Amino acid sequence: MATMTSVWAGGRSPYAVNSKKFGMWLFIISDALTFSALLMAYTYVRLSTPNWPTPFHFSPSIIFSTVMTFCLLSSSLTMVMGVHAMNHGRRKAAVGWILATMVGGGSFVALHLTEWLNLIRNEHVTPFDNPWGVPLFGGTFFALTGLHMTHVVIGLIYLGIIAVAVARGKFKAEDVEVSGLYWHFVDLVWMFIFPLVYLMSAKI
Repeated sequence: MATMTSVWAGGRSPYAVNSKKFGMWLFIISDALTFSALLMAYTYVRLSTPNWPTPFHFSPSIIFSTVMTFCLLSSSLTMVMGVHAMNHGRRKAAVGWILATMVGGGSFVALHLTEWLNLIRNEHVTPFDNPWGVPLFGGTFFALTGLHMTHVVIGLIYLGIIAVAVARGKFKAEDVEVSGLYWHFVDLVWMFIFPLVYLMSAKI
């Protein structure tokens, strides 16, 4: 009789979730709503504007954005490997995989900034002006991609803190897993931005 009431007699809840993981899921849900609203707003403006610009040439914009996508997808894989290594108690390997994830994220940011500079210098696109006379193009593009890149930079700082702590013998596997949840979310958001913003506005 005692065994039947073990988890239901006021002890540990069978639905208990780690507070850090629960907090991260709440953040991801709220942030997903923010990005969803921005993507829907962008889609509405894009479809309701018949002369929407198509400034993204195959080279360098589409090539850069494709390589950026590859960097993020690769960093998701290395993050999975880092979580796996930490779950098996291999801290040194986990640190190595987290650093590899940071390399992928850092490459994404570097390529993104290069692509931004190309649009600003060569296409004369700014958040407030562009040569095609569509006021909302620059604002929506830089707001959407800039917000995502800000999330990537925050993720790099977050992963750097996790890597240092793990190397010093601090933090548990669940801490690495929680940071992985954030990183996978950032990667997933880009998989919506890439086709919607870049591929649909490619210059053919």
